[in-house]
Amino acid sequence: MDIAIQTRLHEVQQWLQAEYAGIRTGQAAPALLDSIRVESYGSMLPLNQVGSIGIEDARTLRISPWDASQVAAIERAIQVVDLGVSTASDSGGVRVIFPELTAERRTQLQKLAKVKLEDARVRVRGVRDDAMKDIDSAHKAGDISEDERFTRKDKVQKLIDDANRALEAVFDKKDTELAK
Repeated sequence: MDIAIQTRLHEVQQWLQAEYAGIRTGQAAPALLDSIRVESYGSMLPLNQVGSIGIEDARTLRISPWDASQVAAIERAIQVVDLGVSTASDSGGVRVIFPELTAERRTQLQKLAKVKLEDARVRVRGVRDDAMKDIDSAHKAGDISEDERFTRKDKVQKLIDDANRALEAVFDKKDTELAK
């Protein structure tokens, strides 16, 4: 049971880290483009499957498509997602230029990071509630004693507390990045 709980808690932490990867700081990072899907030969493909993404400088990413005819589709897909970036295309591909963060935008991103943290906490509470229900139903069925019930609940609570501390650490790291 502990392993299943740990797995679910780890998934919540992975989810939060993935969400934070999509929140841009003043730095250009290829992970910011992970959500973009490009129409390529009649199907929608992730951007990283139609070209390579590299860092040109601190605020610029360069996308080099495998097929030069995809440049317009890539540029269109980036504009549709509306990440607040500008694009420039040339014969070698597409440049994605990230503007400096304004104080107002930085504050919005910090609020968004807090909302994502709260979503993760809600998911952790859901895992805790499910585990506690399982323990209570096992006790009612006579599968575990009263002492075992309390011991298991304490173990689950310790796992939940550790998970919340880990989520808080992920948030603190992102908040520090946004404050720069």
